Amino acid sequence: MIDFHCHLDLYPDPVAVTRQTSLCGAYVLSVTTTPKAWRNTLRLAKGASRIRTALGLHPQVAHERHRELALFEALLPETDYVGEVGLDGSAEFKMHSAVQKRVFESVLSMSARAGGRVLSLHSRAAVEPLLESLARKPDAGIPVLHWFTGSASQMRRAADQGCWFSVGLPMTRSERGRAILAALPRDRVLTESDGPFVQIGSRPFTPSDIPLVVSGLAGIWDMTTEEVQDGLASNLREIGKIAAKGGSRELALGS
Repeated sequence: MIDFHCHLDLYPDPVAVTRQTSLCGAYVLSVTTTPKAWRNTLRLAKGASRIRTALGLHPQVAHERHRELALFEALLPETDYVGEVGLDGSAEFKMHSAVQKRVFESVLSMSARAGGRVLSLHSRAAVEPLLESLARKPDAGIPVLHWFTGSASQMRRAADQGCWFSVGLPMTRSERGRAILAALPRDRVLTESDGPFVQIGSRPFTPSDIPLVVSGLAGIWDMTTEEVQDGLASNLREIGKIAAKGGSRELALGS
């Protein structure tokens, strides 16, 4: 199982979910929303060989937390993963677009100077400006677009720029989401939970629920679940190899 975008620290009981995640054997990228949260979130995964913790500064809090960029830069050498970062152009946050862009481009510059990182990216209602920023910083690392909701032409542009895509359960259950999933390059896809923000029934979706995403992809791609799982595992290994060639330490997630 692969969960390439999960907020382990934001579950009601992070310790219990982390323990459950370790027991189920899932490979997890645990993303954070602020640099100040990174150290404690890293401790959650202590001893969990298949969990990696990404350093983030979420665009929805960029206007409140932009002064943590210095801390972000100080912590960056300790991880090969950055996320959740990006841009959010939705109505509630569009007014902060200038500071979001400044923070995001600072993060990309830092990542490039550090030799590149794997980047878990938020792009809601902001795919075009996000891709433009990535084009200006091609050495920032490997961009993985979390919960992509852009147009078909934006998806093609993103793929042409070397982007990957992490996809979750809600995408398999909406008409628009299924259309996007059908069109994605399958050798650039990884699964995600986005827990605890995604719900399954009355509880948060967890990494151990990822087989539901795999099943959804199997139906959309007309494949067996075993074929999808094999493809996703191959993708995880491949992104690790690319990261290693780019200068980052090889992704232990894919080993």
